[in-house]
Amino acid sequence: MPRETLPRKREKSDEAGGDDFFLMTPDEPTPAMQNPEKDPEDWTTGEEPMTGPQRSYLQTLCREAGEEFNDKLTKAEASKKIEELQEKTGRGKE
Repeated sequence: MPRETLPRKREKSDEAGGDDFFLMTPDEPTPAMQNPEKDPEDWTTGEEPMTGPQRSYLQTLCREAGEEFNDKLTKAEASKKIEELQEKTGRGKE
C-alpha cells in the first residue's frame, strides 16, 4: 500500500554546527489550519463532563466573579462559562 508523502521544506539551523531539518507541510491548508477554533457546540466530546483543568480554572473564575460554581457542566458548557467569566473578570485577556 503506497504511503502518502508531504512536500519537504529544507530549513537551516541558526546554531553553529546545527543539523539541517525538514518541515513537513501539506500542499493545501487543512480545515483545522484555516479555522483552528471550533464552537464548543460542535465539539464531538462537548457532552462529556468538564476536564480537571476546566474545573479548577472555572472554580477560580467563579470565586473572583462572585458567582456560584456549577460542578455539573459539560466540557462545552464549561468552555462557554470560562469565556463569559474571563470577560467579566478581565482574566485571560492580553
